[in-house]
Amino acid sequence: MMLSLLLSLLAASQAKALPPPPPPTMIDGLPIAGLPKQALPAKGCAAYLFSTGATKALVAVAGADPAQLRIAVDGKATDYARSAEKTPAGFGFSGSTEYRGGDVTATLDMTITTRGDLTAGAIVSDATLRVDRPGRDSIVLPVAGLIGCV
Repeated sequence: MMLSLLLSLLAASQAKALPPPPPPTMIDGLPIAGLPKQALPAKGCAAYLFSTGATKALVAVAGADPAQLRIAVDGKATDYARSAEKTPAGFGFSGSTEYRGGDVTATLDMTITTRGDLTAGAIVSDATLRVDRPGRDSIVLPVAGLIGCV
């Protein structure tokens, strides 16, 4: 009787889903924070980019339509509009894209790789995110991830 009560309590406690941990407030000592879970875009494609250093976290989401980049600089998540692009890479993205807003300029350089086992998306096998702000050091963060399309 006691064993069955313990087993049912254990099963009930495991059935309750724990909330996901909050994203890190700093990635590898840089003033870039992690982002919480992000949804697929309403239309088009988005690139979901994760830091590849010691701290693994979602750090950037680039949308193809609208063309913008979401990152958290100094702990504040902000969307930055595309201001320039070079070298088409596919899925509505370029191999090198610049985004601007306020005093922030972010440059995303990425290599997009398609694979037969992926539908409605691709792999971002190699990428860097550079953040420039006047009067401060530039940040260069290696990232990689996936592109998901609706």
